[in-house]
This record gives sequence, C-alpha cells and structure tokens, in this order.
Amino acid sequence: MTVKEVKQRFGIIGQSPLLELAIHTAMQVAPTDITVLITGESGVGKEVFPQIIHQLSARKHGTYIAVNCGAIPEGTIDSELFGHEKGSFTGAHEARKGYFEVANGGTIFLDEVADLPLSTQVRLLRVLESGEFFKVGSSKVLKTDVRVVAATNLNIMESIQNGKFREDLYYRLSTVPIIVPPLRNRKEDIFLLFRKFASDFADRYHMPPIELDKEAQNLLSNFNWPGNIRQLKNVTEQLSILEKNRMINADKLANYLPQDNVSQLPVLFKSGGPVGGELSERDLLYKVLFDMRKDMTELKKIVLELMQNREDGNFDNSQLMERLYSDVNTAIPATKSIPIQGKPLINPIISIENKAEKAQEPMEEKVMTMEAMNAEYIRKLLIKNKGEKRKTAKELGISERTLYRYINDYGMEELVEKSKQ
Repeated sequence: MTVKEVKQRFGIIGQSPLLELAIHTAMQVAPTDITVLITGESGVGKEVFPQIIHQLSARKHGTYIAVNCGAIPEGTIDSELFGHEKGSFTGAHEARKGYFEVANGGTIFLDEVADLPLSTQVRLLRVLESGEFFKVGSSKVLKTDVRVVAATNLNIMESIQNGKFREDLYYRLSTVPIIVPPLRNRKEDIFLLFRKFASDFADRYHMPPIELDKEAQNLLSNFNWPGNIRQLKNVTEQLSILEKNRMINADKLANYLPQDNVSQLPVLFKSGGPVGGELSERDLLYKVLFDMRKDMTELKKIVLELMQNREDGNFDNSQLMERLYSDVNTAIPATKSIPIQGKPLINPIISIENKAEKAQEPMEEKVMTMEAMNAEYIRKLLIKNKGEKRKTAKELGISERTLYRYINDYGMEELVEKSKQ
C-alpha cells in the first residue's frame, strides 16, 4: 500500500513532505510489534496514526481501544487499565476486566500518556517489558499480548526533568517516534484543508460552500494556527454558518482569527511566561492577585510601624489615616472589582474608614488566601458551566484529572451534582 492509498483510506488531507514522512514511518512499523510514541501539538491529528498502525498490522482483527489518560481520575486509572477484584476498594461491587485484559491480541492507544501518575507508569513499564500485570486488589500475575501506541502533546524531556515522567518508560515507549508536524509547518496543506471543511459543512447545513478571495487565501496560509487543524475547522464552520456572502475577503476572515496570533494552549505555555509575552485572562488574574498580596504585606508593615509609634506615645489618628490612604491609593487602583469576562470575581478593597481602633487585628483575617481564591474561581466556573467538568477544565487550562483532584480537595462534589440539575 502506498502513502497516497493510506491517505485516501483514512481521510488524510495534505501533501506536506513532513506529513508524508510521518505516514510512511507509521506504515513501516505497522507490521511489527514495536511500541510507538506519537508526538505533536494539540489539534494536529495524532489520533489517526494509531489507527493506521493497527489496521495495517497483523492485529487488525483484534480489539482496538483508545484511552484518554488525561480524562480519567488518578484514583481510578489503574482500575481502568488493569482491572480490579471485587471488594478491592469502596464501590468495587464486582470484579472488572481492565483494558489490557480486554484488548489481549489487539492494540491500545494511550493518548496524553504524559498525564499518567507515576505509580501507573511503573505498572505500564512492567506490561511493556514482560506483558505481566496485576489487577487492583489481586496478587495473581496475569499475562497479556497487547501492542501499545502512545501519544502526547507535552515536552516529555521537560516532564522527565521535573520528575513527572519516568525516563526508562520514555525510552521504552519511544522505540520508534513519529512526529506529526504542526499546521504552520504545512502551509501548502492549509487551503486544501479549508476547502475540504467548507465542502463538508456545506453538505451538512445544505448551503453553498464558502470561498476565499486571493488576499484571504494569503491571510489563511500565513496565519500561525496555534490550535492547528482543530482551530482551522472551527473557523471554517463559523464562516459557513454566520456569513451570508459566500465569497470571503481578507477583512472578513480577519474577524474570525485571534488578533495576537499566538497560542493560548496549555501545551505551549513555558515556565518563563506565555508565548510572545502575552498574558491570558487566567494568567492576568493570578498576576493581579499576587500583586495584591504584595500590597497587603506592605500595608501591614505600615500599620505595625504606626502601632509601634503609638506604643512610644507618638501615635496620631490623623497621621494613621493620611498614611494609609496615601499608600493604599498608590499601591491599589481605585476599582471595586477585578473584571473577568465582564463579571466581578472578587473585591480586593478592604474598607479602613473608622477602623483605626481595630488595627491590632491580624491582617491575614481580612485577606483571602490564594488557595481560597483558587477554590472560589473553580466554584464559579463549575456553576457557570452547570457542573460540566470537561468544559470547566478546558477553561482553566488543566486536564480533567487535575480538576477531579481539585473538586475532591475542595469538597465540591455536592456542588457539581446540584449544578447539573
């Protein structure tokens, strides 16, 4: 089978040499049982490559299971992958087979493999090396013959350096790496994909397909596409639905493209700050909160200094009020709330009028801790999204598994259930 035939069979659009190299590599490793690690940014279409590998292998008649490791809570991931015995934990009313037992003789695709807990990584490493595993709550060794294909959009080497991913597991998974190129490195494919999506949406919504003039085509090809194919598809669908004129010019297209032209995806966030120096709304919120905490610390120093003067007999109430108002007005803008998407989230201003006599009270009692602010922000998002955890996790820029942990730590299970009603 040729690369062209594979693209036709699996509906892959594109003529980029980098894309064809990735497809060719998948075709070469398919007949073997080698483990494969697929890397690439979010939205590039990594999920099609495990299907190519499975369908072109001797295991094509076996079971194929795709597992999103980031969407399964940490407390249940071992049970999902390896199964459990009856009574092994609260709620285990009967024994259950895990994916590695169900897919025996087939293929398992572990998407977002870098999100696996370290304890699960140890279990996975044993399966890859010997084909052996234990069910949760059992001491009986089970055998499985499963081919593992993994994928991640994270920088694995950074995760290894941060102690979040095992180095030995990385080298065991990446026997043959496949790198799926981002859309900005496949400029020759962007307009081809646009036409395909425009045709599909025209058929779906029973309307003529949208078209781009020459300037709009140039804008489309030169855009950075931080969300890759997924973002291009969303923009095409928006144009197909909202625009009455089916010929789109560059000015009209620009209205549907982010103005900063940089990625806001968690995968592209660097420890030194977001790409291009731009701050997302969530990053801006945290920056403001940290600045507020610094301002409150300075405010406490002023109060303590003035209280010391009072003990020395030099205390003057007018002096206190003048000093407080002067420093507070300088340090904190005279606003009543921090606007987040047009809605006030918290009130950072602490009234100090006529409260000089209470200056001995600890300032910490008047300031929300960062953890409390974090919990409040998550609570409001859950309420706004009616308990939909996937949507809330996406807005927070974290995985669903991390959100599950926050919900458990902050005792928000009942809130989630009530929000769904």
